[in-house]
Amino acid sequence: MIVRAKNARKSDWNVANIEEVIMLKHYSYARVKKMTNSFANALGKGGFGTVYKGKLSEGNQDVAVKILKESKGNGEEFINEVASMSRTSHVNIVSLLGFCYERNKRAIIYEFMPNRSLDKFISEHMSAKMEWEKLYNIALGIARGLEYLHNRCVSRIVHFDIKPQNILMDKDFCPKIADFGLAKLCKNKESIISMLDARGTAGYIAPEVFSKNFGVVSHKSDVYGMVVLEMIGARNIETFQHSGSNNSSMYFPDWIYKDLEREEIMKIFGDQITEEEEKIARKLVLVGLWCIQTNPARRPAMIKVIEMLEGSLEALELPPKHLLCLAGTTVQETSEDSNDETSGFSYPSQFERGTLSGEDTLRISAEYIVECPSS
Repeated sequence: MIVRAKNARKSDWNVANIEEVIMLKHYSYARVKKMTNSFANALGKGGFGTVYKGKLSEGNQDVAVKILKESKGNGEEFINEVASMSRTSHVNIVSLLGFCYERNKRAIIYEFMPNRSLDKFISEHMSAKMEWEKLYNIALGIARGLEYLHNRCVSRIVHFDIKPQNILMDKDFCPKIADFGLAKLCKNKESIISMLDARGTAGYIAPEVFSKNFGVVSHKSDVYGMVVLEMIGARNIETFQHSGSNNSSMYFPDWIYKDLEREEIMKIFGDQITEEEEKIARKLVLVGLWCIQTNPARRPAMIKVIEMLEGSLEALELPPKHLLCLAGTTVQETSEDSNDETSGFSYPSQFERGTLSGEDTLRISAEYIVECPSS
C-alpha cells in the first residue's frame, strides 16, 4: 500500500509518520462500518469523535472503533495520532490494532476494554465499598503508563489530557491510557515542549500551559495528581459536602489538605476502612497533592511518583501548600525556572471540582484566560 498526499510540500517528519502508519493494518470505511454493525453500539463520545464496539472478522476479536469527526484538513493531526500510538508497547497503554484513512473518513481500531473507562468505574463505586488494593494498583498502573510515554517509547509523548475518561480498564481492571488525540510529541532527546496552541479538558490542565509565569511546559504538565485525587474524592457524595460547602465552587484539593493537616483525612473514607487500607489512602492523598503543585519544578517526575507509590508511607512528607488558587484570586510564587523573583497574576483554578464537566474541552494559547461558568 502506498499513500500519496495531495499536498507534496510536507515536512520529512510528517512523511516519516505516514510511512510508519501504513505498516499497520489498514481498513476501508466499508469494513469499519461492517465490523461495527453500522455503528450500532456506541461506547462513548468525546471531543474528537465517538467510540463504537466492533468485532474483527479475522479471529472474531472484540475491538473498540473510534470514529473521528469529519475534517476537511489534510489529515496531519490524524496521522500524528496514529503514528504516536503505533510506536507504543506497554501493558498500561491501549494497543492500536489498525486504522481507516479514506478521504475525510478516519478511524482508529484498538483493543476492547470490557470494564470501560475509569470515570465509569469511579461513578459506580461512589457509594460502594472500594477495594483499596485495587484502587492502589490502578493508580500505580497509570503512573507506569505515563512514565513509559514520557521516557521510554520511541517518540517521547506528553498526553496533555490525562483524565479518568481517557483511562480504560481491561477485564482484570488493569488501567490502560488511551486517546492520544491531544498528545504532543518531543524529539527523542528533548524534554521541554514549545506550546503555542495546546488543548485539554478543564480541570486537568496544568497552569504552565496557560502562562509561562508558572514555568515551562514539559512532561510534568500531565496532571496525574488530579486523577488520583478524583479517584479518592469521588468515592462518596458526602466527600464533597462534608466541609459545609453548598456549591460547586469548593476548591477540591484544599479541603483534603486541611483535613490532612488536622489528622481528619480518614473521615472522608468512612468508618469501615482498615489500618492497611488507611495507609494506602494516605499514600494516594500525599502523592496526589505532590503532583498538583503549582510550580512544575516541585512536582515529581513519573519515575519518582512510582518510587513514592511503591515505597513506605513513612518516607512521604506532607507537600508544601503551593496548590492552585481559588478562581479569581492572585497567585504569587517564585518560579525555579524563571529569572523573575516574583510573578503575580490572576489564574482561574483548573482544579476546581464541578465547575466544568468532563466533556468540556478547550483550545487555548499562552495568553488565554478561561472563564469558569457558574453552576
